Amino acid sequence: MNRMLNKSILPFFLIVIIGIIAYSNTFYVPFLFDDINSIVENSNLRDLSKFWPPAGLRYVGFLSFALNYYFGGTNVIGYHIVNIAIHILNALLVYWLVILTFKTPYFSKITSQNVIANPFVRNDNIGLEFMNLIALFSALLFVSHPVQTQAVTYIVQRFTNLSAFFYLLSVFMYIKARLIAGSQEKRQEFFSQKLMFFYLVSFFSAIFAMKTKEIAFTLPLVIALYDFIFLNELSGSRFIRAGLKRLFYLIPFFMAVFFILLSTFAADRQIGSALAGLGEASMETAELSRWSYLMTEFRVVVTYVRLLFFPVKQNLDYDYPIYSSFLNHEVFLSFFFISILFAFAIYLLYKSRAGSHTNLFFGFSRLTAFGILWFFITLSVESSVIPIRDVINEHRLYLPGIGIIIAFSSTAFYAWKFISDNLKPTFSASLILQTVPYLFISIIVVPLLVAAYQRNSVWKDEISLWEDVKRKSPQKARAYNCLGNAYRGKGWTDKAIEHYQMSVILNPRYSDAYYNLGLAYSEGGQTDKAIEYYKIALKLSPYLVNAHNNLGNEYYKKGRIDDAIKEYRTALSLKPDYKDAQHNLSAAYKLKEKANAEFKN
Repeated sequence: MNRMLNKSILPFFLIVIIGIIAYSNTFYVPFLFDDINSIVENSNLRDLSKFWPPAGLRYVGFLSFALNYYFGGTNVIGYHIVNIAIHILNALLVYWLVILTFKTPYFSKITSQNVIANPFVRNDNIGLEFMNLIALFSALLFVSHPVQTQAVTYIVQRFTNLSAFFYLLSVFMYIKARLIAGSQEKRQEFFSQKLMFFYLVSFFSAIFAMKTKEIAFTLPLVIALYDFIFLNELSGSRFIRAGLKRLFYLIPFFMAVFFILLSTFAADRQIGSALAGLGEASMETAELSRWSYLMTEFRVVVTYVRLLFFPVKQNLDYDYPIYSSFLNHEVFLSFFFISILFAFAIYLLYKSRAGSHTNLFFGFSRLTAFGILWFFITLSVESSVIPIRDVINEHRLYLPGIGIIIAFSSTAFYAWKFISDNLKPTFSASLILQTVPYLFISIIVVPLLVAAYQRNSVWKDEISLWEDVKRKSPQKARAYNCLGNAYRGKGWTDKAIEHYQMSVILNPRYSDAYYNLGLAYSEGGQTDKAIEYYKIALKLSPYLVNAHNNLGNEYYKKGRIDDAIKEYRTALSLKPDYKDAQHNLSAAYKLKEKANAEFKN
């Protein structure tokens, strides 16, 4: 078993197979929620020529959807294959990242030069098989964890897992480049094609990550942290010189963030609205102040940690309370927990720098500290002071969760090593103990795999998904509105109207629900009621283009041509290339001209 682990055959096989099994029931999951606006109805994806020259904050993500459409149209299978493949590649990168970490200068002082045949021998060295177990456990936790399903099964969240792919690839390639640079410095060599290859791949991967989703703006900080923790163990004047060399490698990454943000502001876009993600028009939550968002996020971060350790009651659309006071006991206790966790990471990092470089505890404590700090840094974009309408979303855990997973794996296997060493087992007992880590991995991973498969079954269709949301968030107006859409799509108009009405009862200012009531009544032939609800929707949200066009249609049916023309023209003033409104306006003018001609005759 250990030999197979060392050759990386078994880890690769296990990661791929478990990833496929976990998502084997998702290939026919339809386009849902934001998928409709961002993919199905996005005309920009129909023409690849629109993607040159490169432009837009999420250019790479949209380009991937355009390529999907080019090769397979709106067949969902192709989109899911790409999402699952990216997820499995990310798990493999997690595995290789941990393996590579054990080859850094810090761990080279701890690890043995030779493979230890028996990891239960009392010593403070880590065997190669021991490293592989930690890396394998981390990757398997990542690929099988049910909290990742939203970022994989929900097609539009490719922005998240694709950005994470480039993020991980950038970190991995940066480490490779720095390790080569370190070995060349010892030989008094300062340049090689191999070094430049890894460094440039790292840099351009960082660019691609940042142009896929904004979470990647934290990448330079993570790389700098990794460099500081694992790639440099010098002191005194040598430390200062090494620090200057480190800046040489890091500055381009920070400059990339600066120029991408600059181009975003130059295009007159607000970074807050960009971070809010897709489908903002369908979100009924009022804008939050920065303070209220921050107070709420203290609670949200604790919920994220809970989901990583106990992934129960998962939900696409949480009905999460908003907090505005730091003195609220839930907020204060959450802040206290977060502070303790952060302080614990700093303490472990300090102890690992102050302790012996040959002691196993300090090696594991440093890896654990890095994992915790990774979690906080990568989560900071979406869980800080930049208000996003949805205060919590499971897909936001996709990248940060890697840090907690690595920290947990490191801690768990150190605890196992410590206990097994202190048991002083006999030879026969040690053989039995060697199976413990594999049993431990199975006991943790198999239930997670089953949970992920079951969670994915909820996504099988729109009704199943939103029924699950309604059951878990019974006071959430959006759940009833989206479930109404699902029922209307099935032709169950009465049931749809029932849910839309419940939606506006829960949130009387929810313009989308009023608009959908207008649609439902229009489809049912109740023109007067359709007009009533379209007008309410427009009173709440005057910029609903479709509502103006559809209200014009209802006026047209009633013979109120001048009112119809007014609404069509308003729709076109908001969206000049709106073809339906152009066609409807033309038809209205022709009818008016015909009526005028008949009147004159």
